[in-house]
Amino acid sequence: MESVAIIGSGCAGATAAIYTARADLSPVVYEGLQPGGQLTTTSVIENYPGFVDGIDGFELMSHMKSQAMRFGARFTSDKVLSLERTGDHFTITLGGGNRVEAQVVIIASGASARYLGLPGEEHLIGHGLSSCATCDGAFFRDQRVVVVGGGDTAMEDAIFLTRFAREVVIAHRRDTLRASKIMGDRAKANPKITFAWNTEVVEIKEEGGQVAGVVFQDTKTKERRDHACEGLFMAIGHVPNTDFLPHGLLPLDELGYIDVKGVVTDIPGLFVAGDVADHHYRQAVTAAGEGCKAALEAEAYLSEKGL
Repeated sequence: MESVAIIGSGCAGATAAIYTARADLSPVVYEGLQPGGQLTTTSVIENYPGFVDGIDGFELMSHMKSQAMRFGARFTSDKVLSLERTGDHFTITLGGGNRVEAQVVIIASGASARYLGLPGEEHLIGHGLSSCATCDGAFFRDQRVVVVGGGDTAMEDAIFLTRFAREVVIAHRRDTLRASKIMGDRAKANPKITFAWNTEVVEIKEEGGQVAGVVFQDTKTKERRDHACEGLFMAIGHVPNTDFLPHGLLPLDELGYIDVKGVVTDIPGLFVAGDVADHHYRQAVTAAGEGCKAALEAEAYLSEKGL
């Protein structure tokens, strides 16, 4: 029987591991298919406190993992297939078919950014291709960028990027926005932003391992045209990693995110942290803070139970 099982190894999961390990709870962390979470795809992080010159995302997550392991946390690459409440504890089924029991579970499985599935996409992430304008926008100062999407997130990202980029093009596959009128009007009023209506990105051009442009295709005429840019931002949503949760275990919102206030759920011993329950902030520092909160709540729960 594990005292603490943590599902996810991004900022929230790794921070929870550090705190629970320092409390001598010997947590086990299930890293899943993307060890270290989304930050491992970010080349340089400049807004995480304490790193004056910034830090590589993979390096930051490696440091967090090493720090947690120094205090006794155990990391495994097993993917969690299901989680169920069994009496007064939890049963976790892993990819290999093994089943693990735990007194406490912290769900920090995060969310995965939606991409277009184009050739070359994967290795360009962090090299001109991003899904987080607030994380990476400052790297595109005086450059040309394209934002893919037509919702509020795309408008917010495009407006934010105008602080740095000299030119922002919003590519939307329809001729009307899904965004709220106020956000659409703000984007349309910004002199740095132009719209490519009825347009989808069908190819990413690269040069020297960096984004160098895209190929636009008209969704009606199918006509294609090249567009030069140094940055490509996906704003077509995220998918919360909640597929392992049985129906009805926890409330989910309309987007599939765990719908709880704070980190404590209605199920004793079950806590949540990070992007799996947050589609608003989606920042490394907020995820780390929630990982800390979840760990402290888990420690208090076990203490109260005398476990």
